[in-house]
Amino acid sequence: MKSRVLFVVWVVICAHAGPVPAQPVDALKKAQTAFDQAQVDYLQGKFDEAAQGFEEAYSARQFPQFLYNVGTCHHMKGKKASDIPSYEKAVSYYRQYLEKDPQAADKVKVEKAIGILETEITRLKELKATTPPVGSGSEGSGSAAAQVAPSPEVEKLEAKPRGLIVIESEPQNATIYLDSQKKGPFATTPWSGSLEGEHKVIIEKRGFMISESTVSADPSKLFVLKAVLGPEASLGWIDITSNVVGAEIFIDDKAAGPFARTPHSKNIKPGKHTFWITAEGYDEYKEEIEIIRGGTHEIKAVLKGSPVGKVNVVGLGIEDSAIYIDGKLACERGPCLKAVTQGDHTITVTRKGMKPYSRRVNIQAKTETSIKVNLAPKPSRGDAVVAYILAAGFGGGGVFLGLQANKYRDELKKGIADGTTGTNVPPDSNDPRFFKGKAFAIAADATFVLAGITALTAIYYTFRDKGPPSTGLIDVRALAITPQIGREYAGLGMEVRW
Repeated sequence: MKSRVLFVVWVVICAHAGPVPAQPVDALKKAQTAFDQAQVDYLQGKFDEAAQGFEEAYSARQFPQFLYNVGTCHHMKGKKASDIPSYEKAVSYYRQYLEKDPQAADKVKVEKAIGILETEITRLKELKATTPPVGSGSEGSGSAAAQVAPSPEVEKLEAKPRGLIVIESEPQNATIYLDSQKKGPFATTPWSGSLEGEHKVIIEKRGFMISESTVSADPSKLFVLKAVLGPEASLGWIDITSNVVGAEIFIDDKAAGPFARTPHSKNIKPGKHTFWITAEGYDEYKEEIEIIRGGTHEIKAVLKGSPVGKVNVVGLGIEDSAIYIDGKLACERGPCLKAVTQGDHTITVTRKGMKPYSRRVNIQAKTETSIKVNLAPKPSRGDAVVAYILAAGFGGGGVFLGLQANKYRDELKKGIADGTTGTNVPPDSNDPRFFKGKAFAIAADATFVLAGITALTAIYYTFRDKGPPSTGLIDVRALAITPQIGREYAGLGMEVRW
């Protein structure tokens, strides 16, 4: 059962998330009234009145974003008239904003703005010191510095007031989820900060009904969402943890997909429920629990297995390539993203008409190893074919010449055997068959030698690796995103390493 949410609508903005100190409701209404009037004054170009309004809003509720808005009012007044005191006030309030919110998401951007304004202040002061006043006597008030246009850097510098979103609940210290509980806790009430776009806000507290609302960002308003949580004695409460943080949790129907990640706590209907906790590289954990109304239950899943990393094979023409991991087909075509256990693995990429790529890679847990493969074309074997043809030609010529040499040898032997006296009488030494036979025999031997050399060359051409090899560029990226909640902030923490 979901509770109805009572809320007052103002705005959603950019940047940082921080807790909201509990203060009376009338203080928040006072801040709202002052904020709304300040926005109207700012749009009308009444920068002094707008700055005063945002200061009154800050006096009512100490949201650091209000100090930033005061700074933007002085910033725009200084930009409009090249007014040094206004620029100095803008710098002062920007610094106060960063002091009150040292973990502001836009800290770098604001520090850059401070640097640009300080440079502009110095420029205007130097111009004022070196330029005489315009006119003379009592009519000569002002200086050229008051007439000059802002510098290009100041002209490009964006400055406008920001809105704010506040999420509160009754009772406080409820868990806030954004869009889905699958993402894990976002913060606890009370909370203030900024969001962009439309979001589903889920507020849950043990023993109370869940509240669900939808908020849409408006960068010019103050948006306050207050959830009044009704007691819910008909539900039970469950705490789910595992030795692998971030394991997926399924309940009752695995086909419905995971509803959250460990660690997770929630209200749950009484009765028998089946829970599955899974993580890549680990065996599945399953447990059935009988939930009792008003009772507290725990699941402490111990997952057995090894942590995994991911390998991502990409590259030009990868869609026509087959990817193998440790000799087994991982993807029939790329790109290929696979989870593998940590350790050494052999990645092989093959493609018809291209040289294969193979590399032994060490995959680390909780990392993504990206391999950008560039396959080189297989070289033509035309030179080997020509060499084989020449070898065959030389071999055939050698056989022919050898047969001719044997022919003359046989004729000479036959002449000796046919002597008229019954005695072997050799032919005349001047018989030309002696010379021809020797010539054919020498030519045959030489031709066979050439055939052998050419055949060896053909074999070399067949197996040699011509041209550049296939290559791969490896990039190892460790990426971890975890929910984080602290006294001064709430949101998602991210660590990236290359």
